[in-house]
Amino acid sequence: MVSLVVPRDNRWDAVYERELHSFQEYGDAGEIWFGEESMNRLVKWMQKHEIPLGASVLDIGTGNGVLLVELVEDFLNLPTELSGFHVCIDKGTFDAISLHPDNAVEKRKQYVRSLSRVLKAKGFFLITSCNWTKEELLNEFSEGFVFFEELPTPKFSFGGRSGHSVTALVFQKA
Repeated sequence: MVSLVVPRDNRWDAVYERELHSFQEYGDAGEIWFGEESMNRLVKWMQKHEIPLGASVLDIGTGNGVLLVELVEDFLNLPTELSGFHVCIDKGTFDAISLHPDNAVEKRKQYVRSLSRVLKAKGFFLITSCNWTKEELLNEFSEGFVFFEELPTPKFSFGGRSGHSVTALVFQKA
């Protein structure tokens, strides 16, 4: 069993309260990190690869939980422990950890070790990042994970060069 210590940050209480009020009053689910397209990309991937009904899914850094609401009808099975997940999803948490001012390299390594502990053997890890390229993510998750697939993301062009605003990859635990 993995133990977690979640620090409480009171600055976010007002934000969460506003989002809850907006949802209750208007049905507005609030901010969808990386947009609805990103959420749909992950759900379609899970459907395409026939992730079984009842698979346990960990939405790392779930934010307002909109993705989990989308998954609940088809995939979500609430586990009793924080381990043995079939699928782990990250939409920006690794990015945030990477920006930690104190020893970011060790924080990233700790993230990868923790992910490896909670994901089942042959389980899938889906990551969407706005800070890391495909090559950089392949390097960061090279220990214990095998690259499985790159998910399509929107392209942009600027100054004669093309690129992506986000990177979305799927890894499988070795």
